[in-house]
Amino acid sequence: MGAQYESWVERQIREAQERGEFDDLPGAGKPLRLERQPDEDWWVRGLIERERLDMTAALPPQLALRKEAQSLPDQLLHEPTEQAVRELVEDFNARVRECWSRPMHGPPVVVRTLDVAEMVERWRRHRARRPARAAAPATPSRRDGPARRWIGALRGLRRRG
Repeated sequence: MGAQYESWVERQIREAQERGEFDDLPGAGKPLRLERQPDEDWWVRGLIERERLDMTAALPPQLALRKEAQSLPDQLLHEPTEQAVRELVEDFNARVRECWSRPMHGPPVVVRTLDVAEMVERWRRHRARRPARAAAPATPSRRDGPARRWIGALRGLRRRG
């Protein structure tokens, strides 16, 4: 019987197992998903799911705009100014009109423009309901800071010396 050869890599793995470094890994005790996938792009779908990637940019323009139309009203509520709200809605509407002017590929998806005045009014109502932010505490003057006290102390030592 010949001696069993253990490579450096195998030894590293064995020692790590003995130290328990592979215990409590994510997915420990769960079966591997090794079944044959009928879809050729199963690995891409797995990557998207695992990494939680936003694939909006990969959608056809009609679907991307439809998805944006669903989330835009809530996003507008976080804008700091009425002008920013108007600009975002007008930009969205311009992209919708541009999409309408191009030939449509795939299933017909109807995306409507948003009413700028309605979105601004919704933003105003939301802002009115928000509690007023507490005034920020006044920042101390540079003259009151510790550096200023040290400078004064040093000047006092120079005068005495």
